[in-house]
Amino acid sequence: MTIEEMKQRKKELGYTCARLSELSGVPLSTVQKIFSGATPSPRYGTLLSLESLLAPDSAQDTAAHSGRAIPQVSTDAAYRTMPPRTASGKTSTSSASQTAPGHDFASQNYSFSTEELTSAGMIGESTSSYQTKQQGDYTLTDYYQIPEERRVELIDGVIYDMTTPACDHQLIAGLIYAKLLAYVSAHKGTCLPMVSPVDVQLDCDQKTMVEPDVLVICDRSRVIRRCVYGAPDFVVEILSPFTRKKDVTIKLNKYMNAGVREYWVIDPIQRKVLVYDFFAEIYPVIYGFDAKIPVAIWDGDCVIDFQEISDYIHFVYENDPDGTR
Repeated sequence: MTIEEMKQRKKELGYTCARLSELSGVPLSTVQKIFSGATPSPRYGTLLSLESLLAPDSAQDTAAHSGRAIPQVSTDAAYRTMPPRTASGKTSTSSASQTAPGHDFASQNYSFSTEELTSAGMIGESTSSYQTKQQGDYTLTDYYQIPEERRVELIDGVIYDMTTPACDHQLIAGLIYAKLLAYVSAHKGTCLPMVSPVDVQLDCDQKTMVEPDVLVICDRSRVIRRCVYGAPDFVVEILSPFTRKKDVTIKLNKYMNAGVREYWVIDPIQRKVLVYDFFAEIYPVIYGFDAKIPVAIWDGDCVIDFQEISDYIHFVYENDPDGTR
């Protein structure tokens, strides 16, 4: 069903947003934003939960009006029906521990209170929609129940809160995306440059969903409605103080082991770019913001001029030199 069809069905059934939230387990604020148009592209799992209540000729109607609870749609079951896809060009993981030690989630036994989870963006207004679990035990079912306005990533069952990106971060991401898109368009290529926010079900399992800043996917069969299903060919992450450790250690290993061919880590403060060419097993190569950096997945034919990017965003630092405004 489209959102407009859901709106009409909601009106026909006489449901309030509060009633839909209660029956579906979707947080009230999320329901309100979907039906007000504030969230034009809700998560796929959220739509499934609402559609299960609003679909015409659904057996849900009688149960809903009688006041009986309606089981929430299990997105896990839907995902299990999807055929697995093996990432092409996956490199050996034997050098991973030598390059960047992995993060052993299994050895950690994190436990958080409801208050801590709420402040971290893990629990919304309808706490009944969530089960407080040990970090490492969360799945995509939990991920899809987090309110739309709260940005998180799920990595090996651990939920990581994401802050709103800074202006320099967004400008850099947008410029790189524009350069990649221009290259593909000029060469009439089939690869798809994409820019955050977009979900990437990196390992095609139920424990990880990441949101790279910029990515390129050349196997179009991996692009489905709700996410990119499998490893992209090229990934860019732009560091912030909040994400630094995750991007340079945890996500580095995840991308390499999942089959990402090339990974760039951009540090706007240190004005450096770390390039990991996993396919050629050359990494890291460190560039400054005065360099022209070749994109290895296209054999260096595409080049990103970071001096041009630096000159373009310089005004941001002039307006706020110490980052306190």
